[in-house]
Amino acid sequence: MRSGIFLLLLGAGISMQAANAGDTLVIPGHVATAETQMMPERGLSMDSVLGAYGEPENRFGPVGEPAITEWVYGSFRVYFEDETVLHSIDLNTIIMPKQ
Repeated sequence: MRSGIFLLLLGAGISMQAANAGDTLVIPGHVATAETQMMPERGLSMDSVLGAYGEPENRFGPVGEPAITEWVYGSFRVYFEDETVLHSIDLNTIIMPKQ
């Protein structure tokens, strides 16, 4: 009985150590930043984005069906499907392929 309890406690200790152990993923060409940039969240309307972030520097589209539109805001871009935010991309943290 004691050996069963000992093995149970030993297993729990090993599991806790494994849960706390972690690796750091290093991606060449990527610079980690301490701050995250505020960007529009998925589901917001175009009007909400205009109200919160102002007029974009540039607009592209709409293209295709459903209509996809891209707005450029300095260091990030916002992609809309019809009138709704689909994705926001931070250009400071994105990894681009080498040319």
